[in-house]
Amino acid sequence: VVGALWWSQEKLLFRPAPLAADHAFALGADVHETWVDVPGARLHALHLKQPGAKGLVFFLHGNGGNLASWFVNTDFYRRAGFDLFMVDYRGYGQSGGQIESEAQLMADVRAAWLQVSPPYAGRPVVVYGRSLGTGLAAQLALEVKPALTVLVSPYRSMEALARERFPWVPSAVLRYPLRTEQIVVHLSGPIWLVHGERDSLIPADHSRVLRDQAGPRATLLLLPEAGHGDVHRFPAYLEGLHTELARLAPPS
Repeated sequence: VVGALWWSQEKLLFRPAPLAADHAFALGADVHETWVDVPGARLHALHLKQPGAKGLVFFLHGNGGNLASWFVNTDFYRRAGFDLFMVDYRGYGQSGGQIESEAQLMADVRAAWLQVSPPYAGRPVVVYGRSLGTGLAAQLALEVKPALTVLVSPYRSMEALARERFPWVPSAVLRYPLRTEQIVVHLSGPIWLVHGERDSLIPADHSRVLRDQAGPRATLLLLPEAGHGDVHRFPAYLEGLHTELARLAPPS
């Protein structure tokens, strides 16, 4: 069983939903499709680009679906005056290839960042992670030092989550440890954490631990009625995110 877990972790962790090559995204003239070339694959991305944008939200999504289900609520970012960039991981949506290691996955995230971020020099950039994407976002934030790191429904680490669900599995078997709690200690900028208290997939205590580890740089919004996949539907989340973005940019 342990050997099977070693070889099948991608199937357990990642739930990609492919899209047809001719899938049409009807998201408005200011949303542009783009591609990120990485070793052995091309990654599909969407980029909301507005004239005079105050900054950029670089969004790393969760382990299921694709851009068609994740690149939503664009009107919120238009009202906030921030551009939005989101990339599908290997095998998701129209992206080619398949995920083979944590190092490869993180290298793909860096490649996407290096492609999209240069035009935003001098403007605030937010690194945003949701669920699976929170561990990747924390690592990227450590390297690029954004104006704000947003972690929504995060985990302390995949090791900690696995211990809670499968305590008999040796930690050495995990090829995607994604140790967020070791990273947040070293982040230099503000961190905004959000978690639903009814989250049965990643308990809210993971966010509490991350907040305590990060210290005064971190703030935590707990949503008593939210679960894991519906956080974005709650007004307190939308109002809180709008407030955090407004703090980063001078009034227009």
